[in-house]
Order: sequence, then structure tokens, then C-alpha cells
Amino acid sequence: MTHIDQVIDVRNPATGESVGTVPVTDPDDVAAAVRELRLYQPEWEAIGPNGRKEWLLKLQDWLIDNTEHLADVLQSETAKPRVDALIDPAFAVDLAGYYARRAAKFLGDDHPSPHSPLARVKALTVTYRPYQVVGVITPWNFPLAMPAIDVFPALAAGAAVILKPSEVTPLSAVELARGWAEIGAPPVFKVVTGAGATGAAVVDNADYVQFTGSTATGRKIAQACADRMVPYSLELGGKDPAIVLADADLDRAAHGIAFGGMFNAGQVCISVERVYVEAPVYDEFVEKLTAAVAALRQGADDRESRNDVGALANENQLRIVERHVNEAVAAGARVTTGGKPTGVGTFFEPTVLVDVDHSMSCVAEETFGPTLPVMKVADEDEAVRLANDSIYGLSASVWTGDKARGERVARRLNAGAVNINDVFANLFNFAMPMGGWGQSGVGARWGGAAGIRKYCRAQAITAPKLPTMSKELFWFPYDMNKLVVAVAAMRLAGARGLRRVDLAKVWRLKGGK
Repeated sequence: MTHIDQVIDVRNPATGESVGTVPVTDPDDVAAAVRELRLYQPEWEAIGPNGRKEWLLKLQDWLIDNTEHLADVLQSETAKPRVDALIDPAFAVDLAGYYARRAAKFLGDDHPSPHSPLARVKALTVTYRPYQVVGVITPWNFPLAMPAIDVFPALAAGAAVILKPSEVTPLSAVELARGWAEIGAPPVFKVVTGAGATGAAVVDNADYVQFTGSTATGRKIAQACADRMVPYSLELGGKDPAIVLADADLDRAAHGIAFGGMFNAGQVCISVERVYVEAPVYDEFVEKLTAAVAALRQGADDRESRNDVGALANENQLRIVERHVNEAVAAGARVTTGGKPTGVGTFFEPTVLVDVDHSMSCVAEETFGPTLPVMKVADEDEAVRLANDSIYGLSASVWTGDKARGERVARRLNAGAVNINDVFANLFNFAMPMGGWGQSGVGARWGGAAGIRKYCRAQAITAPKLPTMSKELFWFPYDMNKLVVAVAAMRLAGARGLRRVDLAKVWRLKGGK
């Protein structure tokens, strides 16, 4: 990727071939784009969730009709296998339908019950008003699905959206914007392309920021948003553990963890990046996992599906993976399969490492590549302790033949999501929250109504139920007798035991007389 005359040259990581260019949007142009979005957002909000539903379903139609082309574009900038490339548009289709059809229910007013009988004189309403412009900044690992994850619910909420995709893989996001324009939708969605300065301008101008990417960049965005007093949500790094207990179905665990560690060449925020196996089944599990990983087919697909694992996104990612493996081997780890670059493009062999420990970078740092470090543990307690020994807490998995045991272990793990006998399951269940603990992030995406309400400001409205007087009990001038009556009523309604009816104690509030 090179910048020439403010243009980004996008290259296929498997071949180095130039596959397209996008302009670099400078900060002034980002600010102008946000100003324009503000002009159209009020009308977009005004048509209501059912009006917005129609546009989102038209976009869903467009995604379905253009699936093959979208997969072509995505493959060109990522070198994903064909199956992986088709997952992005399929995921976007599913998500568009989910929020389009549920937005009206999710955004409906809430009418909470009063906390006390004394409060029943008021009608209580919570309404949800969208932020005017939501800024979305997405990474390079899922160039179409990642934008869809946040753009769709923000649009469904009634916000306008400015999207800054990764400069490594911007072409799919540009296609999404083209689709929005082709269906004739209101101009409340814009894509700006560029590197750090473009992203910083989005942060500097949006009313809400959703960022997915590295912890280091997320920390800078949090500081910038705090300076402006605007809200944000961050999905950051992960180092997700898998715990294989002695009573697990080892074949399922081996195949599941191989998929969880190698899907998209390990470039998934919730990739399995650490594996802890109880001692009685350790050797058998390592043998099965090694066989499953060694059998994976690696290479560059066209429209025909021939491979399971593609290339890494760029040379920098290749260097990180290679460093982690080399440092582990130098410290005494052993490679059971893989272990080196293929020598073609940015491909790195699917790799299993054993005899590793927490002092090694392959266990302590996020790798984001096709590696699976495996450790033997004495028992469940040691597995939980080591799984929790991380600055990250995005997700985890537990493999066991005992459902109750799996849920018990899950509740001990410091992770935003835990899948029992599965990987990634929470990612495809939009009714569940998707958010990290620790340095894996702040806030969450999805979670049913919460996934769309996050792009809204909650507004509390109270209205009288009964005819009003010219002056309320507590309005000026103060009257101690009125206060005593009010306190007595509040204690009667909310205190417990004799404190509810100790009128003498209430009376002394007047001054002890």
C-alpha cells in the first residue's frame, strides 16, 4: 500500500497485485462530510423506524443481488478463501434484516414502574433519540461485515453515519456506499477513505464513535472522545482462551479449536489464541489438533473454493506472527505442524505450538494469525487461573461433556462471552451482547435492543397523572411541617420494621422539640 498524490493503492496480499485505488480524504473534507450529514439526518430520524426499515430492506435486497461481486471485491483486497469471502455479505444480509424488522420495537418508548406508591402521581416515559452523526471506524479483517455490524444499527436508530474503513481494505466499504446510493436511499451514509489523519478527523467531528481495532489506537480514541465529551464504544484486542476438560468430546474440541484458531487465518478478534488442556487427555488432544490443523488447505482461491486458510492481511501482520513463533521456539517451545511462512505473498503455515508458557509472546500478546499455543494443566482450577491471566477479556470457550460443569467454569472466566463446546457462537446471535472486558474494550455491540439503543440518547419525560395545583408541596417558601409529612410518607412506603412508623423520630426533624 502506497500513497501517491493523496491516493491509496490497494494490493492483494497473496500476490502483491494492485487491485484498486481510493482517495485520501483530508480532515477538512471529513468535517464537510459530517456537516452535510447533519443537514439530512433530521428527516431520516423523522421518517421513523418503519420508514427506515424499508430502506434497510432495500439494501438487504441489493446485498443479496450483488453477493458474488461483493465477494470478488473482498477477495481481491484480502486474499480470503472463497467461502470466507462469501460469509461477509451473508452476515451483512442477516444483520440488515434483524435490525430493520426489530427497530420499531427496540426503539419504542419505555414506561418504567414508579419506585414508590408516592411516585404514581406521575406518568414516566423513557424515549430514545439518536445521536445525529455516528462515526464508525473499522479494521481490515472483515471489510464488509465489520462496517455492517455498526452501520446498520446506527442507521436503524435514526442516526446519519460516516464510515472510515481500514486503509488496507477500503474497497468493500466503498461498494457498500455504492449500494446505498444505487437504491436511492437518503444521503445519510458516507464513506471516507484514508489512514490515521482521516480516522482522527472522524473522531473529532462525530457525535458518537464506534471503533474496532487495536487497544493502542482505541486508547487514543477514548482520550480524544473524553476531551470532546462525546460517547464511544471500543472493541479492541483479544487473546481468547479455550479450556479442554478431561470429559470433553476430544474430536469435536480438536475440530472446533482448529476452526476457532485458523478461521480467516486467525485474523479474528475472537480467535482462539490460547489452549489449556487437562493432563489426562493432553497428549491425545494435541495429536488430534495437530492432525486437524495439518490437514487444512492453504492458498489463494478464485471463485472456485479450494482452500481453507488464506493469506495474512499485510507484511506487518506476517512479521508479528513469525516473531511470535520464532521467539517461542527459541524459548523451548515445539512446533507440531507448520511454523513458518510459505514463501508466497503473506501466507503463514497453520501452526500448533506445544511446551509454551505465559512468559512467551505467543501467549501473552495478541497474535492475530494462524497459531495455536497449547498448554497442559493439572485441573480445572489451573485452567481457569491461566485463562484469566491476561490483560484481555473478549471471549473464551469451554469444552466438556458436562453442561453444568461447562456453565460453572464459564462463570469463573473473565471474558465478555463464553461459548460452551463451540466457538464464535455469540458472534452470530445478535440478541446477545458482544463486548470485551479489561483491555478488550469499552461498551458492547448488539445485545438485542441495547445494540440499537447504544446509538441513541435516553430521554426521561415525566407528566402529571392528576390535576395539578398552583404550587407543589416542596416549592418555596419552605415549610417544615410539609417536610415532616413528606418524610413520614416516604418512610412508611419504603423503610422496614418499626422505622416505617416511628413518627416521633420524624417529628424531631423539626428541631428536636
